Amino acid sequence: MSADKTPHPNYTPQVSEEQLTKQSPGDPVRNGITRRGFLKGAGITAAGTALIDGVHAFNAEAAPAGQQGVTLMGPGAAPVTLNVNGKEHAVQIEPRTTLAEALRTNLGMTGTKVVCDRGSCSGCTVWIDKMPVNSCTVLAIDAIGRHVTTIEGLAKDGELHPLQVAFVKHDALQCGFCTPGMVMSCAALLEANPKPTEQDVRHAISGNLCRCGTYPRIFTATLEVAGTDRRA
Repeated sequence: MSADKTPHPNYTPQVSEEQLTKQSPGDPVRNGITRRGFLKGAGITAAGTALIDGVHAFNAEAAPAGQQGVTLMGPGAAPVTLNVNGKEHAVQIEPRTTLAEALRTNLGMTGTKVVCDRGSCSGCTVWIDKMPVNSCTVLAIDAIGRHVTTIEGLAKDGELHPLQVAFVKHDALQCGFCTPGMVMSCAALLEANPKPTEQDVRHAISGNLCRCGTYPRIFTATLEVAGTDRRA
C-alpha cells in the first residue's frame, strides 16, 4: 500500500531566496531586466524606503516641541549662532564639533581648557543655562538657543569675580590646567547655594581632578567668598 502523497492543508513549501529569484532558462529578458534582477531591485527599494521613513520619523520625534521639520545639518560646516557670555557669535562649524572646540578654536576663548578630552577631569567645565557641564562632551549645536558662560564671562566690567580673587589670594592653583574648571564648578555652587559647607564644596568639585593637589586651598577660597566657616 503506497503512502498518501496529498499535502497537508497547512503545508507551506520551503523555498529559498535563491530558488525564488533564480532565473529559469526559459524566462524572457524584457528591456534588459530579468526576473531575478527585478525581484532584487524591488527588495532593495523597499528596504531603502523603510530606512528613510524610519530616519525621518526618528528626527521628528527627537526634535524639540515646535521644531519638527528642522533642517538637518552636515556633514560639512554650517553657519550657527552661539550665545556665549551674553553675546551672540556667528560661527561656521561641523555638527561633530564639540562646544570646547568651538569656544577655543572658533571663538578664541582659550580660558576653557581641554585636558583629558573625554569628560573624566572636568577641566573644560562651562555653564549652559547656569548648569556646569563638561564642554568636551557636549556638541556645540546642542548649545544653540541656550546661554553659555565661560571662565572669561565671570569677570564683569574688567573686575574679576570674587571667587577668582580668592583663588589668587589663597594660591588655590599651581599648573593652572584644572583652575578654570574648578572656578566654574565652585561659582556654580555659590550661585545655587550662597552659604555652602565644606562638604558642599567637596561634592561640587567631586568630578574636577587636580593633579597638583590644591583641594584644601580651593575649599578655603570658596568658603571665604561664601563667608562660611570651614568647620561647618
